[in-house]
Amino acid sequence: MFKRLLFVTLVAYVFSGCYINSNLMLRTDRNYVFDTLPDSVPRAYRISPNDVINFRLFANEGFRLIDIASGLENSDGNARAMMRTYISYLVESDGTAKLPILGKVPLAGLTVREAEFKLETLYSEFYVKPFVQIQVTNKRIIVFPGGGGTAVVIYLENNNTTLMEALAMAGGIAQRGRASKIKVIRKIDGVRHVFLVDLSTIDGLKHVDMIVQANDYIYVEPVPQIGTEIVRDIAPIISLITSAVLVYTVVQRL
Repeated sequence: MFKRLLFVTLVAYVFSGCYINSNLMLRTDRNYVFDTLPDSVPRAYRISPNDVINFRLFANEGFRLIDIASGLENSDGNARAMMRTYISYLVESDGTAKLPILGKVPLAGLTVREAEFKLETLYSEFYVKPFVQIQVTNKRIIVFPGGGGTAVVIYLENNNTTLMEALAMAGGIAQRGRASKIKVIRKIDGVRHVFLVDLSTIDGLKHVDMIVQANDYIYVEPVPQIGTEIVRDIAPIISLITSAVLVYTVVQRL
């Protein structure tokens, strides 16, 4: 009877094995060739379709704020109130943003400063020495800190956020996370590139200043919990078999 129970348990283990650590993502083969890590020089972000931009317009080289909803220059009191307010515009799928007076303006592919300069040139037909401020508000990265089922969306407030800062904002590497296997996934010219960073030793300091970019995925590979998950998956089966054996034994003794 014991041998039969052992055999059934092993069969249950085999059939449940495919579900063990099924929540692990982005696995790579042992021979997978990762891309060469990029330098840590900050690169200016380029506006992309579906970006949301905050936009403000000033006249006289920034001396007076323009109420772009009405097209009028504001008094000092109103200007102070509007200084704390941005108006948001969506960069549509065709790369244009519909702005007051100008209508649709192509902005995708431009850096923030290039877009500001372009709009200053266009608005100069309507205002004296216009000054434009643009801020992209939905630049974000997704960090999987290695907890196996947790992720954090982090909005980038500046252009030089480092890998170490991003991990810190996500709460650090989780207890299950492998500091030696941190994958940074980035789309460059429409192609996904995967970089491997090892922060498990002091040698990893040369990579902590790597600048993250909008839409990066930072994936800390979790340590597989094979033993725990095997016990969790097989426990109900063993319990059922044990109950069946107990019932069978009792019936045989009657």
